Amino acid sequence: MALIKKIRQRTGLAIGVIAVGLIFFLVGGDLLGPNSTLLGSSANNVGEIAGEDVSYEEYIRKIEEIKISFQQNTGRTPSENEMSTLREQAWQALIVDKVFAEQYEALGLTISDAELVDMVQGKNIIAELRQQLTNPATGEFDRSQLISFLQSLETAGPEQIAFWEQQEKLFAKGRLRIKYDNLLSTSEYANSKEGKLEHRMANSIADVDHLFIPFYAISDSSVEVSDSELKAYISKFPEKFKVKNAADLEYVSFELIPSSEDSAAVISEMKKLTEELRTSEADSAFAIRNSDGQSPFVVVAPGEELPNTLTSNVDDIQVGETYGPFLTNRSSYITHKVTSKFEGTPRMRASHILFSAGPELSEDAKAEVKLNAERVLKEIQDGLDFATAAAQNGQDGTAQRGGDLGWFAKADFVDAFADVSFAAKSTGLIDRIVETEFGYHIISITDLPQSTSYKIASIELELGPSDVTRNDVFRRADSFASSAGNASEFTANAEKEGYRIIQANNVDAFARTLNNLQNAREVVRWAFNDAAEGAVSTVFELDNSYIVANLKKKYEEGTATLEQVRPQVLTQVRNDKKAEIIKGKLAGKTTLEEMQTVFPNEASLDKSPDLRMNASVLPGVGYAPKAIGAAFGLKNNGDISKPIHEDVGIIVIKLNNMTPAADIASYNSYQSQLTLSASQRTAYMIMMALEDLADVKDYRYKFF
Repeated sequence: MALIKKIRQRTGLAIGVIAVGLIFFLVGGDLLGPNSTLLGSSANNVGEIAGEDVSYEEYIRKIEEIKISFQQNTGRTPSENEMSTLREQAWQALIVDKVFAEQYEALGLTISDAELVDMVQGKNIIAELRQQLTNPATGEFDRSQLISFLQSLETAGPEQIAFWEQQEKLFAKGRLRIKYDNLLSTSEYANSKEGKLEHRMANSIADVDHLFIPFYAISDSSVEVSDSELKAYISKFPEKFKVKNAADLEYVSFELIPSSEDSAAVISEMKKLTEELRTSEADSAFAIRNSDGQSPFVVVAPGEELPNTLTSNVDDIQVGETYGPFLTNRSSYITHKVTSKFEGTPRMRASHILFSAGPELSEDAKAEVKLNAERVLKEIQDGLDFATAAAQNGQDGTAQRGGDLGWFAKADFVDAFADVSFAAKSTGLIDRIVETEFGYHIISITDLPQSTSYKIASIELELGPSDVTRNDVFRRADSFASSAGNASEFTANAEKEGYRIIQANNVDAFARTLNNLQNAREVVRWAFNDAAEGAVSTVFELDNSYIVANLKKKYEEGTATLEQVRPQVLTQVRNDKKAEIIKGKLAGKTTLEEMQTVFPNEASLDKSPDLRMNASVLPGVGYAPKAIGAAFGLKNNGDISKPIHEDVGIIVIKLNNMTPAADIASYNSYQSQLTLSASQRTAYMIMMALEDLADVKDYRYKFF
């Protein structure tokens, strides 16, 4: 839908936004201002960017901008999960605005009035408008739509004008960012020495043997690690253990499980509805009116599967019969009625491998593509797996799924392809190349044409807790919460009542889940806003349970405490000690074979005949950049490296042969490759650097 049409359709929405803005203007100073009695002066900030406070009001305005854009593009109000994403987009937009504004000013980057006019109505219309204002018939940008809209602004209402002015500001900001990114990316350059090094790393090949001894070759019980050693490790490598605001919680969950009475009530209702469906002459309307399910009436096309709850419970399915109720894996009961069975449009299933050869190719180029297709066809005929061949050679989206096209009707494809496919008399490979306007195809028939279709009416009722059950579970949760005034009472009462206490450690301040509990945001907000350590919460209602939580500990942003990262630090320190033990046991051994005998059951000895200098993964071992670097540091054939400590274990390398990269006349292609790679990373790296320099502080977890 065109942007202009959307603007006209959302006039009411824009008026509502303006009304909200007026309310904020009139009462915001009282409710949300620095002296607000509701929030207090310091409580009104959601964060800090580049030393500047970000107020709640400013953040809300930015969220509204993003939200309006979402509504304009989708025509609907965002869900709560989508709002979480929009809030994050708004925050990132504020960072960009505040961090980059200073950069633009320092560099003298601006958008002139003439440039803005050119962007929205001149010769260089920006991509956002070009994509929105297309002619449905041609798919091309339609300037007449843009002219029509711009002319309509002369008599448009204030809400449309306000929206367009906001869009122009966004267009200008986007263009400034493009200028800034281009300025930096085009400054990237790789010299000839860098190009030569890149060539050397890509083409130097070593033939090596490598011995790998995993850390589990030394048992954990044989290595003692003290808390003082763990704390010393954290102090030595604090950058490894940076954490955000976090908390340790424990909670008791009171699950909302349907009672036997609830189940009996649903079964009784289902039996009643099943009989009514059996005798109903308006099957689809009855099912739609009475079902909780998402598909109360479906047409099952040829090749599509009938509902699993029907086929797994009924062997001989008859038209007009009603089957059920059956229990589903969705905690519901379902009944199906086979309304009709009829012959529909034939559909079949096939896979293909496309070798693209569009009209833009010359005849010689097309001939070369066809020869390649015929070569692959011959390989498949000689035994190459079709799916493997498709993954290696296919040039459309089906390559990732082995060329599978799924079920399709003859009208779904161009005639040349469809005629050959539907003419097949048996499944399997078609023994010739098929040419279409898209190129050359190798086709394999998976299923021959089928035409049988069904109409199925279904009634599904969810098996959930009734109000009576919910009230009973809530009373138990509320009783537990009210009797636990502190952490010790929480633990004692849980043990007395036989309730299981569940741990949730290192919960991030922005978390929306607790372990596997979804939509637990309010519990997390309680922990970081209202609760002190040792506090016990009131009852929180989640999707399928009530929970009562106890806040055990809060952690400030910075370097983690030992309690937060004990498992990770313990593994690191223990492995460091194991590495020294392994090195000690290898001392004095002069061959890899001798070293392997020290750990006969755990050590593995392998060969890598074509190891390249720019590799980071050692075959059969994993990520091992230090070991690969050591391999290329060996000088003579037969040299053996010292034991190398990698994250995965100890590695020893023996050099069998080294083939250095041959010099070439020009390293320009490698220089260009390095320059392009650096340019593509520049925008992201600059954004991360500026955000780090801006010392962003994020307090949004207190509000959302």
